[in-house]
Amino acid sequence: MKRSILTFTYRFTVVFAALLVVTVMAAGQEKTELKQKTEKAELKEKSKPFCGESWNNGDRVSFRDLREITIPANGTLDVDAGRNGGISVKGENRPDVLVRACVQAWGVTEDAAKDIAANVKISTTGGVRASGDEENYSVSFQILVPRSTDVRLKAHNGGISIGSVDGTLEFETTNGGVTLSEVSGSVRGRTTNGGVNVSLSGGSWKGSGLDVQTSNGGVHLSIPENYAANVEAGTVNGGFSSDIAALNVEKDDQGHARTKTVTAAINGGGAPIKVMTTNGGIRIESNNLVRY
Repeated sequence: MKRSILTFTYRFTVVFAALLVVTVMAAGQEKTELKQKTEKAELKEKSKPFCGESWNNGDRVSFRDLREITIPANGTLDVDAGRNGGISVKGENRPDVLVRACVQAWGVTEDAAKDIAANVKISTTGGVRASGDEENYSVSFQILVPRSTDVRLKAHNGGISIGSVDGTLEFETTNGGVTLSEVSGSVRGRTTNGGVNVSLSGGSWKGSGLDVQTSNGGVHLSIPENYAANVEAGTVNGGFSSDIAALNVEKDDQGHARTKTVTAAINGGGAPIKVMTTNGGIRIESNNLVRY
C-alpha cells in the first residue's frame, strides 16, 4: 500500500512537472510570437514610403507631391509645419540640410486636389515653412541634418521625431506623438495630445539634460541599466511600471502605488532626465543600447 502511494505520488509529480514545462513553453512561445508580430508591424510601418500613395474615399480624392530642397547648414534648423503635418529630423554625417516635403491635398476631383497642392508653398528663408491659401492640405517633413544642429520644431496635427542629433532641441506639437532616439544636448519639448517615446543609449547623457511632457498620452522610456542620471518620471492619471528597480514607485501591501512619480539618482546620478504626463501611463524598460 505504501509503495502504491509512493508510486502514485511519483507519477503525479512527473505529470505535474511535465504539464508545468508545457505551460511555461506555451507562454514563452506566445510571448515570442507576440514580439515577432510587433516587430513585423514596426518593420512594415518603417518600410512605408515617406510620401505614400494618393487615396480616394468616394467623395474626396487626394493628390501627393514630394518636393526636395537642399539648403546650406548654418547650425540651426527652424521648422513650422503649418496647419497639418508632422516633422521628422535625423542627424547624419553630412555638410548640408536635405528637406523633403510631402504635400498632400484633397478635393472633389483629382484636378481640384492638384490645384490646392500647387498653391502650397515651402519656404526655406529664415527657416522652413509650409503655407497655403486653402484648408484641405497637409505638409509632412522628413529632414536630414548634420549631427551637431540646434533644432526648433513646431507642428499641428502631426507627430515629431528626432534622431541622432546633438544640440539645443526645442519642439512643440498639438495632436501628435513625440519620438526621440540617440539625441543629446539640451532637449525640451511637449505635446498636447500624443504619446512620448524616448530611447536613451550609452552610459550617461551628453549635455544639460532632457525635459519632455505630454498632457494626454502615455510615456515610454527605454534606458540602459547602467545609465547614470537623475531621473524624474510621473503621471497624474495613469499606471506606472518599471523594469529598473531604482525607478519603481513605492507600493502598499496590496501592491497599489503610493505615488505615481519617481525621482531618483541612478548609478551615481548625472544630467536630469525628465518625462511627465498628466493623463497616461508611464512605462520604463531597460535596454542595452550603446552609442558609437
